[in-house]
Amino acid sequence: MLEIGTKAPDFMLPDQDGNPVALSSFRGKKVILYFYPKDMTSGCTKQACGFAELYPQFREKDAVVLGVSKDSAASHKKFEEKYN
Repeated sequence: MLEIGTKAPDFMLPDQDGNPVALSSFRGKKVILYFYPKDMTSGCTKQACGFAELYPQFREKDAVVLGVSKDSAASHKKFEEKYN
């Protein structure tokens, strides 16, 4: 667990399209980074859809939202298609 104010270590993971995304590519922006166990489960879906509903407000603040789980890019893509 990181202490408040500690910079997160850089990492690179594939997005829902299989493209690599590095945390460091968002340097200088506010990043909302959340981890969840699995796509398509009730709690994780509710959490992700909650971020989606608030996304316009995050964008106004020049913030990005990144969700991370151990699921495959294909699983993330199915979630994106189902829940927009």
